[in-house]
Amino acid sequence: MLSQIFDVANLFVLPFWALIIVLPKWEITRKVISSPLPFIALAGLYLYLLVVAVNPESAQALANPKLSDIARFFADEGAAAVGWVHFLVMDLFVGRYIYLEGQNKGIITTHSLILGLFFGPLGLLSHLVTSAIVTRIKNPTPTSEPG
Repeated sequence: MLSQIFDVANLFVLPFWALIIVLPKWEITRKVISSPLPFIALAGLYLYLLVVAVNPESAQALANPKLSDIARFFADEGAAAVGWVHFLVMDLFVGRYIYLEGQNKGIITTHSLILGLFFGPLGLLSHLVTSAIVTRIKNPTPTSEPG
């Protein structure tokens, strides 16, 4: 059953990523991505997996994490599914942020969204750098002239 949940979660996020990468200007894309419903569904799935996967021993290890304890925790398929769904939720949330900010500021986001889809935090970094560069180009600081 965990394998099917894992597969469904992976497939669930793909249409949202496709919309923001391929059809960013489509009105339906903005409506869909602005909705909290996909995140509520994923967070509900996360909660279910967390309840199924975490036992008192693993909860204790997570309460005071050490790398070796985390490695043992994620060696379990249930825990790995929890971790993966966590990545899916957070990466899509960051993708949503990148998309909406790009739309609001008129900033190209395709490259950052693709990075975000595959490498989460690198997509965010890419967007922050892109946003800073575009803002600097659009609003250059005035140079003071000698008086």
